[in-house]
Amino acid sequence: MKTFLYLFFLLLVGAALASCGGGGGSQSSTSGASAVSPASNPAATNAPSGSAAAGNSASVPQSTIPNVQPIAVNTAPGLTRNVLTTSVTVCQPGTSNCATIDNVQVDTGSHGLRILASALPSGMTLAAVDSGGNGGNGANAATISGECAVFGGGYTWGAVRSADVRMAGQLAAALPIQIIADPAVPTVPTDCAGAGPAMQTLTSLRANGILGVGLFDADCGSACVNAALPRWYYDCAANGACVASTQALAQQVTNPVSHFALDNNGVVIELPAIADAGAASVAGSLIFGIGTQANNTLDGAAVIRANSQSGYILTTSGAQSYAQSYIDSGSNGLFFRSSQLPQCGFWYCPSSTQGANASIVGTDGASATVSFEIANASALFASSNNAFDNLAGVSGTGFGWGLPFFYGRRVYTAIATRMTSAGPGPYYAF
Repeated sequence: MKTFLYLFFLLLVGAALASCGGGGGSQSSTSGASAVSPASNPAATNAPSGSAAAGNSASVPQSTIPNVQPIAVNTAPGLTRNVLTTSVTVCQPGTSNCATIDNVQVDTGSHGLRILASALPSGMTLAAVDSGGNGGNGANAATISGECAVFGGGYTWGAVRSADVRMAGQLAAALPIQIIADPAVPTVPTDCAGAGPAMQTLTSLRANGILGVGLFDADCGSACVNAALPRWYYDCAANGACVASTQALAQQVTNPVSHFALDNNGVVIELPAIADAGAASVAGSLIFGIGTQANNTLDGAAVIRANSQSGYILTTSGAQSYAQSYIDSGSNGLFFRSSQLPQCGFWYCPSSTQGANASIVGTDGASATVSFEIANASALFASSNNAFDNLAGVSGTGFGWGLPFFYGRRVYTAIATRMTSAGPGPYYAF
């Protein structure tokens, strides 16, 4: 695992893939039931600057702006299960030239908006973000910023461009986003291409994009400000040549919520409970802000503080302890290691549904006990349902509380150093 943020993709299709993510292993189903979900390790080298300082709850700005974004789990490409999606409107900055992009995955385990170039209308041109780095293309070269986002099952590559991002009543103006497979940067750097399969299309990404609303504002933070890191940001010249470059914080792909004028300290995901056999579809809400309006108060939820550098929390279950744990709506199962549960490929397939308990522990020692179930994944995949709260698979490290954890709960993700009614993030609450 890298010491800086490493995006992480759970590719759950036919062949086993090696893990390179920090939040858990790459899981693959050999059952023939495809299930793919972008997910990411929430780790970052530090909390990026520019956030509110710690203080008391009275310092949390209150808002009356509409702050509820519809989200849903439905049929997804490749018979993907447990993929939580929404629609995001992107505009040329400062204009009414906008497009609403459907089927964008909601991911509390990553940071920033990533959209397939093929999902944008042909008449929409978004300004490229100048790399401003020192990658070696020359001070006078016309350069734009390219980014390699590396996941456990592959990579996305594209240009960093500026867009106004609108959701509900909120606006993140002139936000740096990644345009995946952007034709302006057609050549994938060798080190990026070596990260695994390319996830540059709807078929391979299983969505039109990823909406990263995790624990931090920027996707890399100070690590990319201070050094030209491989498989991160690149200085791309007009001739298509791209070399690793530093990237100023303001030019990094950024969590849109952190750029809202209000309701900008985190998100709440609210999904209904579902039956043990699953559900064909599920509708819920992505609520912006924590303690900023009547609909996002904590209401006695357990607050689990995350590591301010890595974003990790601790999970203990039975005799096992998982130090690298995280809560991630972008992961389509519960992922952990167990020698007691029978496997079918990289999924768990007990002969009957098994119950278990775990304790989720924050950095301050506060904890909450969670009960969960593990069903036979092959039986779940044989059904026509798309949403399951008992789908679990194998992880090499850590404990990934993926989308099954979110059903029947209000789950809060507080952005690092932003003030909330329970103090500054980063933390989860539920």
